Amino acid sequence: MVRDETFEETSVCAPMPPEIGVAVYRSVQVAFTNTVKHARATQVAVRLRWISTGLELSITDDGIGGDVSSGGHGLVGIRERAAACGGTAEAGPLVGGGFDVRARLPCLEGAS
Repeated sequence: MVRDETFEETSVCAPMPPEIGVAVYRSVQVAFTNTVKHARATQVAVRLRWISTGLELSITDDGIGGDVSSGGHGLVGIRERAAACGGTAEAGPLVGGGFDVRARLPCLEGAS
């Protein structure tokens, strides 16, 4: 059971097309669901970092990690959503335990 959640946002929010907002929302939702259902994590952190080209999103937990090729459609959906917006996403276990989902999304109006 997750007992500690952290949300961190750095820099200034850039103009964000609605499809980017949906991609961020769904990515966080899927990552949290995976954390609760599979990771046996006690902590999860969501970080939004605004950069010149858009947004970097990171969802990290301290759970048991896992094999990204072991099935399920959530991580595939995150990658597909990011790609549809002109961005990228990757996920995988962390050295020493835990799991990380990262996405880079173009957030400036008209970017992609």
